[in-house]
Amino acid sequence: MSHIAFIGLGNMGSGMAANLAKAGHTVHAFDLSPEAVKRAEAAGARGVDSAANAVAGAAAVVTMLPAGKHVRAVYENEIFPNAKPGTLMMDCSTIDVATARSVGEAAAAKGFDFVDAPVSGGVAAAEGGTLTFMVGGPEAAFGKAEAYLSKMGKAVIHAGDAGTGQAAKICNNMLLAIHMIGTCEAFALADKLGLDRQKFFDIASKASGQNWSLTSYCPVPGPLPTSAANRDYTPGFATAMMLKDLKLAMDAAATAGASTPLGAQAEALYAMFDGLGGREKDFSGIFKMIDGSWRG
Repeated sequence: MSHIAFIGLGNMGSGMAANLAKAGHTVHAFDLSPEAVKRAEAAGARGVDSAANAVAGAAAVVTMLPAGKHVRAVYENEIFPNAKPGTLMMDCSTIDVATARSVGEAAAAKGFDFVDAPVSGGVAAAEGGTLTFMVGGPEAAFGKAEAYLSKMGKAVIHAGDAGTGQAAKICNNMLLAIHMIGTCEAFALADKLGLDRQKFFDIASKASGQNWSLTSYCPVPGPLPTSAANRDYTPGFATAMMLKDLKLAMDAAATAGASTPLGAQAEALYAMFDGLGGREKDFSGIFKMIDGSWRG
């Protein structure tokens, strides 16, 4: 088993680090939050006091950070100067494509293997080891990374060259946001028309309206007991995170000259929900804004 540095122990990173430790790896974990480091220690990791110390001697590095500026700073200032030659580096953050490609190029120039490997699945999947990884980078680096990523996920998919993991993530989450809003609108209309929610779920889940937001993440209480709607929209994937991903998608669309009118509308609606106080609620909680019952 390997010595792995894990940097970034938030809602997602904490579960991921725990699964690497559970798989038998020696995980040196760092986060700016001492409480997060203590939680990692309780889950089997070894807490350290800096990213540089986490990386020293590691065979592999996993980062799970908030934004591109954090990824760039940690790699340039902490990871690259302290990693041993040949270290495998896996950035699982969701960031802009340009930064992912830039950090990947810098890693390659210094002789490191690097992949961008953002995830899909939310907190429950991070804790359960059932994430989906969308991986960008050279084939050889992907081959090395797969062995580690598979301990944290159920699917590890090579999207292509550097940055394509991030491209896949933002396209996927733009589609997810559009599906969720449409599903919420359909339930709101069904309510107004007097159609029982369970009956509508039973029909739509077997008809042409079927989609993941309906059958795996139903935005209304009742039909799917595991959905966030049954926990007052306690987040598995918070509105703030969805809005972040939509902003990345819209920035990428502008740069690429792509037409994404539904993506733009989804961003506007999630920005409205965020502004009304839904930031820390699950992204499926936008149902309450759509049906008019949101009270902030």
